[in-house]
Parts: sequence; structure tokens; C-alpha cells
Amino acid sequence: MVTLDVKTLTVPVGILRILAVVFTCVTFSLVASVGHIGGSFWAWCMFSWCFCFSVTLIILVLEFTSLSSKLPISWDDFTTAFAMLATLMVLTASLLYSIIFTCRTCGEHTCSTCGKDIAACVFSFLTFILYAVEVGLTRAKPGEISGFLSTVPGLLKVLEAFVACIIFICVDLLRYNLLPGLQWCVAVYSFCFIISLLIIILTIGRLLSRFPAPFNKVLIVCNVLAVLMYITVAVIWPFYIFKLYPRPNSCPVDCEWNLAVVITFMTYFNLIAYIVDTVYSFKLVFFTTPA
Repeated sequence: MVTLDVKTLTVPVGILRILAVVFTCVTFSLVASVGHIGGSFWAWCMFSWCFCFSVTLIILVLEFTSLSSKLPISWDDFTTAFAMLATLMVLTASLLYSIIFTCRTCGEHTCSTCGKDIAACVFSFLTFILYAVEVGLTRAKPGEISGFLSTVPGLLKVLEAFVACIIFICVDLLRYNLLPGLQWCVAVYSFCFIISLLIIILTIGRLLSRFPAPFNKVLIVCNVLAVLMYITVAVIWPFYIFKLYPRPNSCPVDCEWNLAVVITFMTYFNLIAYIVDTVYSFKLVFFTTPA
């Protein structure tokens, strides 16, 4: 029997999710009304808003009908991980649409859709704030017992996987297979992404208890290995990629040199994320006194 739980819609997190559903709906409706614009960046923005709208709506329905408690997954870990993912996806979509589409079209004197573009950007950034606040509310506080993905290392795993996805999108447009050094870099991106994704899946699926080794120790080993591998990429990638793609005189937003710069920046960003992840993991295992 389905039990309706109205409290899930009136608590602060429930209100944030309702507003996120409304704001994402308004955002992709405004963008769609402007007209279809081809290109992978436009498709990514629309996918981000539609995906976050759909999953947030599903979360609201499942919690309102109390069906979330009947699912064979760690619901708190799932919702926290999704909130973090949605924060990153909407932020990326907001920046891309603002820079590539809104600024470009509004720079034209004859632009007839500037109002809708600007409104879409405003609602998108407001949605980003809503999801970021939700992450802050659902994140585990010091001393609080919660799932792994509600902790800082868990949220960092979602961040690391997302950054890797952005790298893959950009790498796919470059001829990285021409040089063995660049192939090594892509292999590192892939390996670290798979490890982060596996940890997220095992956590949400409540499978960590069946892991044949102490999870905290394995996590530290994976993080240290990822840091060492990313350090090699931080040196090798810019050395080879900018030889293969020197800066041209004229370079549009999606030219190879700009993509190489994005990948380089994301590489260093993910390296920092893995270092922070490693430090937190060491702190939790070796310097936290059990209560």
C-alpha cells in the first residue's frame, strides 16, 4: 500500500527540489522556444536541464509516495550524489550557454531572442544555487553517521567522475592517438574514472559490506595511485598536446587549441581534487578517533 508523505515536500530539501523542478523546466522551455541550435554544446546544455528536471521530479514522487524506502539502494547516498552531480551539470550548462550562445547572440544589434536567452541563463544559475544548497543541507556533518557519498570524500568522487566526463567529451574531438604519450594520458583518465564510478555504484547499491578488503584502506590506495598517475598526465599532456595543436591566429570556441586548454585545466583541477580526496581519506582512517 502506498503511503503519502506530505512532509517530504515541506521540509527545506523538498522545497529546494520543487523549485529546482520548476526552474529547470522554465530554463529548457525558454531555450527550446528560441529555436534548435545545432552543436554538441547546445545538446549538452539541453540534456543537463532535462536530465536534472526528470531525476529531481522522480525523487520527489518516490519520496512523496514513500516508495524510496522500498528500493534496494542507499537512498540518502543516491540523492546526495545526484544533488552534487546536478550542481556540476547545471553550472557547466549555465556557463556554456551564457558564454557561447547568449553573449554571442546578444552582441548582435538585430537579436530578437536576447530576452529569452538572458532569462534562461538567470533561471539556470538560480537552479545551480538551489542544487548547491541542497548539497550543503544533505552533506554529512562532523560526527554524523551517514553514507559514504554524503561525506567530503564521497562528494569528491562524484566531482572527479564528472570532470573526467568533460575531459572525455573534449578528448574525443582531438587526435590523441597520434602520440603514445597522449594515449597514456587518456588511459589514466579512463582508469581513474572507472574506479570512481565503481565506488559510487558500490556505495549506492549497498555492496561495500561485501567488499573482500577493508574499503577505507582500498580507497586510500586508489587515491594515492590516482594522484601519482595524474601527476604524470599533468606533465605529459600539455607537453605533447600543444606541440600537436599550437595556438592558431584565429580560434573559435570549439577549435582544437581551446579544447586542449580545457583538458589541461581540467587535468590540474582533477589532480587537486584527488589530492584533497587523499588527504581526507588519510584523516578519516588514521586521525579520526572513534566515538
